[in-house]
Amino acid sequence: MKNIVITGGAGFIGSHVVRLFVNKYPQYNIINLDKLTYAGNLANLKDIEDKPNYKFVKMDICDFEAFYQLMQDEKIDGIIHLAAESHVDRSIKDPFTFARTNVMGTLSLLQAAKLYWESLPEKYEGKRFYHISTDEVYGALKMNHPEGIEPPFKTVASSEGHKAYGDDFFYETTKYNPHSPYSAAKASSDHFVRAYHDTYGMPTIVTNCSNNYGPYQFPEKLIPLFINNIRHRKPLPVYGKGENVRDWLYVEDHARAIDLIFHEGKIAETYNIGGFNEWKNIDLIMVMIKTVDRILGNPEGASLDLITYVTDRLGHDARYAIDSTKLQKELGWEPSLQFEEGIEKTVRWYLDNQEWMDNITSGEYEKYYEEMYKGR
Repeated sequence: MKNIVITGGAGFIGSHVVRLFVNKYPQYNIINLDKLTYAGNLANLKDIEDKPNYKFVKMDICDFEAFYQLMQDEKIDGIIHLAAESHVDRSIKDPFTFARTNVMGTLSLLQAAKLYWESLPEKYEGKRFYHISTDEVYGALKMNHPEGIEPPFKTVASSEGHKAYGDDFFYETTKYNPHSPYSAAKASSDHFVRAYHDTYGMPTIVTNCSNNYGPYQFPEKLIPLFINNIRHRKPLPVYGKGENVRDWLYVEDHARAIDLIFHEGKIAETYNIGGFNEWKNIDLIMVMIKTVDRILGNPEGASLDLITYVTDRLGHDARYAIDSTKLQKELGWEPSLQFEEGIEKTVRWYLDNQEWMDNITSGEYEKYYEEMYKGR
């Protein structure tokens, strides 16, 4: 596979994957395809924009004809599909956009790839369609431990001392049970990807990943939002009591997993990618407050008064937790950072890159390269 399209490559996770592939594989031609919606930011890739094996194409993944033409023009061998609407709160307010992009956009890519690859003498040989999804398609896990009692430490796969807030995890075989318009749209797209393998023999892979954090994340998401709000002494809105549990994974570890699975994963398989890193929202927020205050030189606990409890999100799932045993045993991947290390790197990045954050919050980022890519 030499010519690779990475969709959503100007977004948070996508930009890390694009950067990794461009720098690691100079023999590949990497095409970053992105519509540049509000969460797409080409400033995320400023450090590689002049690399000879990198190309940006502004395109809506729902534009079947345009993508089919791109497949032919660029002789695409592999697709890594990350483009998606991803914010649950936005999906609750505007489910149609999520269905259009996440379902119809994925279907558009699949059909264009099918038609092009089936027209080749070698057909699907050496080709791959890799679809990145979310753990939210599985629904919610129970929190089985009594209130106020610290859960026991468990060992999951090879991650010693994994703290688990329940007795079960999401496995590759877990039944889908999405609860939000976002997760329902992603679940549908997962099914279409698998259906294209089962029906047409397309070489597909699906991965379901836990919550990512790290540099370049759009500040509507919890961690960059709270870092910025602490910096500016703004309220820290916490849903409900902050008891919901999420499994967190540093974004560069996810990018490494994507690289490994794209090259060595088995066709038609599903792999779960998790951080073995469960945190209650309120505990995560406490760690961020402590870290940001320390780095900014504030007195310890100075920002605790910013915590503001707000009405809980509609259909807010109690707990997500991924078991990555399959990925560890079959391909040898595991996360490289403990959460405290990852959050330290993340906080320092956002505080050291305040211009990037300010351009996002002011809207200036949307003007980035506006003239350069006008009409393309």
